[in-house]
Amino acid sequence: MRDATGPEFIEAIARGLDVITAFGVSGQSLSLSELSTATGLARPTVRRILLTLAELGYVRAEGGSFSLTARVLDLGMAYVSASNLWEIARPHLTELSRATGESCSLAELDGSDIVYVARVAVPKLVALSVSIGTRFPAAATSLGKVLLAALDRETLEQVLAEPSRSPVVPAWHPDAAELAESLREVRAAGWALTDQQLAPAIRSVAAPVRDGSGRVVAAVNVNAHAAETSVETLVGEHLPKLLTTAAAISADWARWESRPLAEVVR
Repeated sequence: MRDATGPEFIEAIARGLDVITAFGVSGQSLSLSELSTATGLARPTVRRILLTLAELGYVRAEGGSFSLTARVLDLGMAYVSASNLWEIARPHLTELSRATGESCSLAELDGSDIVYVARVAVPKLVALSVSIGTRFPAAATSLGKVLLAALDRETLEQVLAEPSRSPVVPAWHPDAAELAESLREVRAAGWALTDQQLAPAIRSVAAPVRDGSGRVVAAVNVNAHAAETSVETLVGEHLPKLLTTAAAISADWARWESRPLAEVVR
């Protein structure tokens, strides 16, 4: 059950999205019973939702199981096309990855989680699998610290009050005072570092991406394996390149925002 909904909240849409997201959390192909358990919805409700999604082309039925179709990608691509962040960031992330020899990513804040919206990865040993759409608890990541540090106090409290939707349980569990001190340090420095706070062997450094008004809209990072890259290398060698990249993405983003709107042909 949902704790609170507004008078214009459409429960049917929320339930449909719950069913779609259950596939990503629970498995590629699921039975009606498994989806009912995963979503907490009654079997008849899940069945009606699946039949609707199948008619729309988002789900296929195979025997007694159901799976998503590639058409679900249209939902995510609508966001990618609208924001243009991926197209703007991609060449910069590619160059940063080449210069550092590490994986580099761009993420945005979604509730108390970060969600990866762009990434250039190198084939290295990693403790956690990351791809576009992956979400992690924000406070335990360098990307998340940058994004949280940019929020005003009231918004920060609201964001942190939201439960994480990531399946990952971070290694670092700060209390309110510890997190507040960490975010103060990020604001003072202008960048964030995490050393195995999300998971063992993962360390990263991140910097903010800003729009034309100076508002932080995303964060970009360099991610490394602790056994291969020291904190000294991450901060001393990779951070300057990261800051240059963040500034370049910010400049391109500001230029894209200020583009003239196309005239509508009547």
